[in-house]
Amino acid sequence: MADSVANSTGRGNDSQFLRIDRLSKHFDEVAAVDNVSLDIKKGEIFALLGSSGCGKSTLLRMLAGFELPTSGNMYLDGEDIAKMPPYVRPINMMFQSYALFPHLTVWENVAFGLKRDGMPKDQIAERVEAMLGIVKLKPYAKRKPHQLSGGQQQRVALARCLAKSPKLLLLDEPLGALDRKLREETQFELVNIIKSVGVTCAMVTHDQEEAMIMADRIAVMQEGCFLQVGHPREIYETPSCMFVAGFIGDVNLFKGKLVVDEPDHVVIDTPECRHYVNHGITGTIDMQLSIALRPEKICLQSHEPVIEQRDSPAENGYNAARGTIDGIAYFGKFTLFHVRLDSGMVIKASRENSARHEETQLVRGQQVYAWWDGSDVVVLAN
Repeated sequence: MADSVANSTGRGNDSQFLRIDRLSKHFDEVAAVDNVSLDIKKGEIFALLGSSGCGKSTLLRMLAGFELPTSGNMYLDGEDIAKMPPYVRPINMMFQSYALFPHLTVWENVAFGLKRDGMPKDQIAERVEAMLGIVKLKPYAKRKPHQLSGGQQQRVALARCLAKSPKLLLLDEPLGALDRKLREETQFELVNIIKSVGVTCAMVTHDQEEAMIMADRIAVMQEGCFLQVGHPREIYETPSCMFVAGFIGDVNLFKGKLVVDEPDHVVIDTPECRHYVNHGITGTIDMQLSIALRPEKICLQSHEPVIEQRDSPAENGYNAARGTIDGIAYFGKFTLFHVRLDSGMVIKASRENSARHEETQLVRGQQVYAWWDGSDVVVLAN
């Protein structure tokens, strides 16, 4: 197996820089990680996303060497690391708590690992200065951790991890200790630092927004398995199953059955309306299916939609339902509406607040028509 991963120079393929092959970890009878396989590209930021207990942290700890796999293999740059001790692996891990030494200065914290490795003093000084420059903390070199903000402490921890030039950087809930405002500001900063260094990164998070902003690709995990791996846009726009659809952002789920099955379109009946979908699927007539529809894809208007307002004449009479506005929440950038349809189902629809003053205001208790385009519908198996 190792021969198939490494090339003639002994280095791994850049598209398989980190390769996880049928990896499992069992605690007694419970499979925390269950036979997962994955390739991560060199220089990629990859996010393991899922709720608590899904196995993402266990997988990260196996990469770090803190847990031994029950079965399977791990290769980094063509080298088998599955049984390699943690201190030998060319991997550094940044913990959620940052684990900075409170009695050491910023400079000494960054230099700590280099001193342990026996690097010459002049090289240590050069490397630490370079790292502090990258994370923009040179003016704070003589300060102790308690004299820094949470965001500055996070950057010190990152500089310490990067100082040893690891092949792989592991981030465990990297922004979890920061408040929401600081977390939003730090997300892009952290990505820019990692990309500027060029290190390959695997991160664990339960925050969907954080994963969408920071990662090149995402693996959504549940019960130790990968449900879907893909680009953030792919995960959001074309979820592979109901769990992924519901876990990433808000979604409206309609349940119904297939009544028209053509190569270029299908029609699905639900209690709310008939859904016209602008593509074919693999299914059979009367098959039970679910429709996933994002709130921002739904248009609301106070009068019934007519054919001129629809994107496709074939959809006239489809993809529309009548209801009453039950609730309105203003979030600045957008407004979220809760609409109770005539069937009794409550859906979410959002409208971007692109203008400071809306010409037409929708109000609570108002009867509206909700409609959407067939290309925005995602069909999922129940």
